[in-house]
Amino acid sequence: MATVLQDKTIAFLAAPEGTEQVELTEPWKAVERAGGRPRLVSTQSGRLQAFNHLDKADTFPIDTTVEVSGPDEFDGLVLPGGVANPDLLRTVPKAVAFVKEFTTSGKPVAAICHAPWTLIEADVVRGRVLTSWPSLRTDLRNAGATWVDEEVRVCDHGPGPLVTSRKPDDLKAFCQAAVEAFSK
Repeated sequence: MATVLQDKTIAFLAAPEGTEQVELTEPWKAVERAGGRPRLVSTQSGRLQAFNHLDKADTFPIDTTVEVSGPDEFDGLVLPGGVANPDLLRTVPKAVAFVKEFTTSGKPVAAICHAPWTLIEADVVRGRVLTSWPSLRTDLRNAGATWVDEEVRVCDHGPGPLVTSRKPDDLKAFCQAAVEAFSK
C-alpha cells in the first residue's frame, strides 16, 4: 500500500480492558502500512488488556489518555469493538467528549462491531446510516440512526465521514474504507 497517510496520526481509542484484539491490531497494521502513525489512547495510562472474544489475549502500551490528549492532535479516529470496550468508554465523560469532538469536527471516524455504542453516547449518530454488530440495531435506531446489515458502510452525511463495520469477518473491507477516509 502506498504511503497515503504520510504525516497523519490516527487515534485508537480503547478502554484499558475489553477491546477485541483483532479489531485493534488489524486496523493498526493497515494504518502503518499506509504510512500513518497509530497512537493508542485510553482512559488511563499503563497497558491495555486485549481479548479474543472472552479470553484474555495480549497487552499493549497506552500512548496517551483522554485526560491529556485531544482530537486536535490527530487526523482520524478508530474505535475498536469488543462488548466491554465501548460499554466502559461510554461511561467515561472525557472519552465520550473526545469522540463527540472528533465527530463534530469533521475528522473521519471508523467504528467496528460494538464500538457504535460510544457514538450513541456521544449523540453523533442521528440522521446517519451505520452498520454494527446486529445486537446494536435497536440502540442505533433509537438514537436516530438508520441501521443497515452491510460489511462496511461509509456515511458522508454529517460533519465528517463515519466508517462502520459489523464484525471481525469484515475487517478487510473496514480497514480499506478507514484508510481511504483518513487519506482525504
